[in-house]
Amino acid sequence: MKARTKKRIKYVWGIVLLALIAIVGVLAFANWKIPHDTESFVFDTVDSVPPQKAALVLGAARYLGDRQNLYFTYRIQAAKELYEAGKVKVFIVSGDNSRKDYNEARDMRDALVEVGIPDSIIHCDYAGLRTLDSVVRMKEIFGQDSFIVVSQKFHNERAIFLARHYDLTAYGYNAKDVALSRLSYRTKIREVFARVKVFVDIATGKGPKYLGDPIEI
Repeated sequence: MKARTKKRIKYVWGIVLLALIAIVGVLAFANWKIPHDTESFVFDTVDSVPPQKAALVLGAARYLGDRQNLYFTYRIQAAKELYEAGKVKVFIVSGDNSRKDYNEARDMRDALVEVGIPDSIIHCDYAGLRTLDSVVRMKEIFGQDSFIVVSQKFHNERAIFLARHYDLTAYGYNAKDVALSRLSYRTKIREVFARVKVFVDIATGKGPKYLGDPIEI
């Protein structure tokens, strides 16, 4: 009886070990594959970015409690740099608007206007609930199959990988990253798993939650 119990325990631990190895392998592959395949399309200097008609600024909360969210602030600064360098003619600000008291696209538009970008060249995508949604809607709603993505490098890599899967041409202009802290550490950990989710979405044919009528820009 004891021998049978020990055998079962050994079998269960073997299954657990194999599952852990598989999980680690998937995480490692996703977090190697995405930056590897997009390294030629992300840029740290504005002069290196190929000019495009439109830039997609990916959403983030403007404030975290009563504190400024530096991910948001640095993306706005990067967008301003593109505009001042003459790299883009229009901006699409895409973010979550799932609650009445939370509107990333509106906050980004307001922040861009505050730094001197004309309101007339800013278009809000209120249905950018996820990076996948924002990227696909650039083509399906705003008619752009080639554009610049503005976010931090790790986010740009994921967005561009998705864009390339959908046969879109996208270049990333990397906003300044946020120094390591408790908040940014959680963001980095979340990104590790978000990259795995990219492959799950591709495998399952996941699309945007909302589409809608085309918007001419």
